[in-house]
Amino acid sequence: MATKAKKPAAKRTSTTKVTRITAADDSSSKPTKSTVKTEKKVEAAQVKRSFLQNLAVPFIAIGRYFAGSWYELRQVNWTDRKSTWSLTLAMLIFTGFFAALILLLDALFKYLFQLILG
Repeated sequence: MATKAKKPAAKRTSTTKVTRITAADDSSSKPTKSTVKTEKKVEAAQVKRSFLQNLAVPFIAIGRYFAGSWYELRQVNWTDRKSTWSLTLAMLIFTGFFAALILLLDALFKYLFQLILG
């Protein structure tokens, strides 16, 4: 009977690092009353600062929006007065033309429906 050769065991490598925490019986690590008061004052100041920072966030965002808008407006190539008036006049002519066309088509369809419906 033939025996099968065993595969060598895959070598396991772990990338996780284990940190062991030990407790120390150091009596000098107990906080005194003055350090507790100082820590509370520092914590209160941090809470107040974070509250003010959170309160200022929308105003900062609005300021950045207007600064970005102003930057983009400076990059626009504005046309001169003559071309602006010519484009405005062209737009008014096209608007008048299409308004008249729609009014004529409306009157035509109204007349046709009156003939059909009697």
